[in-house]
Amino acid sequence: MRVIAGTHKGRKLQVASGRVTRPTSDKIKESLFNQIGPFFRGGMCLDLYAGSGALGIEAISRGMEACVFIDKNHYAIKMVKKNIEQLKLENHAYVYRSEATSMLPILHSKKQQFQLIFLDPPYDKADLTGIIRDILKYQLLADDGVICCEHDVSQQLPTTIDPLTIMKHKKYGSTTGMTIYKNNQKMEA
Repeated sequence: MRVIAGTHKGRKLQVASGRVTRPTSDKIKESLFNQIGPFFRGGMCLDLYAGSGALGIEAISRGMEACVFIDKNHYAIKMVKKNIEQLKLENHAYVYRSEATSMLPILHSKKQQFQLIFLDPPYDKADLTGIIRDILKYQLLADDGVICCEHDVSQQLPTTIDPLTIMKHKKYGSTTGMTIYKNNQKMEA
């Protein structure tokens, strides 16, 4: 696993061994960023279910100002911290070991908003639609923000989750689907 583009292009990333995480392949990551970027001019990113932190690190490498990384697994968080340290991104990263849904109200209380949110939970353990509704409830998605959901190819996500609409849906092989939602209207305060 490596950083595909930007200031850290080509740098290798550590991943947790075993079944701790399911890293997004370089091919899927490259395709995803070509659809949502491919480069950014600042902004905040949220890598919920961070795993190795590869998606958030890629976003920073491509111009996001900073990223909040959240994962409940101790070994995954260890890999995120190792990758951040290796790339000297400590001033651009906030890492929390927590259940994803438990962090959403905390981020709201800190008045955090994100231009880009990655959701890549274990395929069989998360209600993506419910998580997205919570993200909206806590007003964590910025105006014109984007939510990228990696999921099992058999999982059908709704076309709209008001005020979000699908910007892109793509299948990768026989196991992985990627659904990208765009916030199309100004969220109420």
